[in-house]
Amino acid sequence: MLDQLNNLTDASTAKAPPQDMSASRRLRWFELALLLSIAVGPYFLSSIHLLITGQATAPSAPEFRWTSSLLHEVTALLLLGYILSRRKVRFVDLGLRWSLFDLTSGLGLVIVSYCAYYAGYIVVHTIHHAIFGAAQGGVTAQAAFGHPGISAIPFVLLNPFFEELIVRAYLMTEIKELTGSVTLSIALSVAVQTTYHLYYGWEGALSLGFQFLVFALYYAVTRKATPIIVAHSAFDLFFLFRLW
Repeated sequence: MLDQLNNLTDASTAKAPPQDMSASRRLRWFELALLLSIAVGPYFLSSIHLLITGQATAPSAPEFRWTSSLLHEVTALLLLGYILSRRKVRFVDLGLRWSLFDLTSGLGLVIVSYCAYYAGYIVVHTIHHAIFGAAQGGVTAQAAFGHPGISAIPFVLLNPFFEELIVRAYLMTEIKELTGSVTLSIALSVAVQTTYHLYYGWEGALSLGFQFLVFALYYAVTRKATPIIVAHSAFDLFFLFRLW
């Protein structure tokens, strides 16, 4: 009798984990959707608006725009931190580690990703010109971002952490663990990041997609986020200097 009771207990506990795992998976999907909608949803809508209308809607107070964008990205990263802490996961588990090798790897990634971007631009431009006969330029960076002041610097320094930790490291990690597909994690990461850059027009955004693909492949192979953040920072700082 005692053995039978033990067997029943073991059977009941064996059935519990699948239910708990199912609830945990649903919660992780919800957290992923919630974070993405909060973090990149506004950028996606703004990008689609600029793509369709071709009109930049920069506010009359550009300094406020940079400050509010900074607050938005800080809030999104805090939400990511909360989601990770709830599961006892740290940023270091997403690949945010600091070492001299990671820093130098980031500089190498700058070269490789830029070559991918340039090659992608040639391919996309050639195909687009063959089909439509003219380029679709989107808005210019100057029209979209105006003339940034000193308040743009904190945003530009934070933005690579925001994008690469949320849209790259966290998104790819969750999709891989929830679906078991590395390919899907790469595709979704590149697709999400490309869509909120559509204000550059289809050619510009798809060309950047080749660069994002290099970042995603690098993360899938190495599970390191720091070199990608370094490379992204280099491009953002160069972009800021061009605007100046």
